[in-house]
Amino acid sequence: MLPEEKLTAVRSLLEVMVEPLSRSLASAPVEEEEITPETAAALERARASLARGEGVPHEDILREFGMSK
Repeated sequence: MLPEEKLTAVRSLLEVMVEPLSRSLASAPVEEEEITPETAAALERARASLARGEGVPHEDILREFGMSK
């Protein structure tokens, strides 16, 4: 809805705002958490469910959060 020149300005502003965050995230140390047997089992069940095509459609997620048109 914005004119091209304003859209370009907004894009530039967003890039400047996000850049420090990107640098910070890139240089942050990786924290390794131990995965418990219970979490590993839950992950395996979730992966198997997705492999069977039992995932939740994107449209349903959007609707659940009030984001559907």
